[in-house]
Amino acid sequence: MTVGSEIENVSRETLERLNIYESLLRKWNPKINLVSGNTLDDLWSRHFQDSAQLLSFAGEFSTWADLGSGGGFPGMVVAILGMERNRSFTLVESDQRKAAFLATVAREASVSVNIIPARSEAVTPLGAEVISARALAPLPRLLSMVERHLAEDGIALLPKGRGVDQEIQEALETFRFEVQKFQSKTDPSGVILEIKGLSRV
Repeated sequence: MTVGSEIENVSRETLERLNIYESLLRKWNPKINLVSGNTLDDLWSRHFQDSAQLLSFAGEFSTWADLGSGGGFPGMVVAILGMERNRSFTLVESDQRKAAFLATVAREASVSVNIIPARSEAVTPLGAEVISARALAPLPRLLSMVERHLAEDGIALLPKGRGVDQEIQEALETFRFEVQKFQSKTDPSGVILEIKGLSRV
C-alpha cells in the first residue's frame, strides 16, 4: 500500500482499524457500490489518504460532522485517525445500505463514531466545529446543508475538483463566506476548500 504522512505514523491500533475498514470495503463494494471499482487498486491513496489530508487543515476541534458519508470518505477515515484524542465524530448518510455498512465498520473496527441514517436536511442541527462533505452536491446546494449543521465559528472542509471557481461564484450569489483553496495532496486537479464565516446574503 502507498500511504501519506497523515497515515504512515499512526499507531498499530489505528492501522489495524484501517485494515479492517479496507477488508470490509472490498467485501461490500460489489453489492452496494461504495466506491468506483476501478479505484480499489489504489484504495489507500485515492480514498484513505485523500480523506486523511483533511485533518491537516482542521486545526483544533472537538466535534466533526461528515455529510453524505457514503462509503465513509472522508468521515470514517478522519474518525479512525482522530478518535484517540477525545473528539466526537458524526456521519450522516441517507442510503440505508451505506449506513449499515458504516455501522458494520464502526462495530468491527471498534470506531467511536455516531452514524445517523437520514438526509442532512432532516437531522437536528449538529453544531459541529468542522464539517466535511465529499462529492455530495454543487457548492451552492452544499452550503445550504453545511449552514444547518455548522457551529457559529466553525469551518467547512470540502474537497472539490475542476469547475470549483464557477461553483464558488454561484454560491456567492446566496451566501457570504471566506474561502481558501488548498491543493489536494492526492489529486493534481483537486482542491480542498476551507470555508469560514458562512451566512446568507
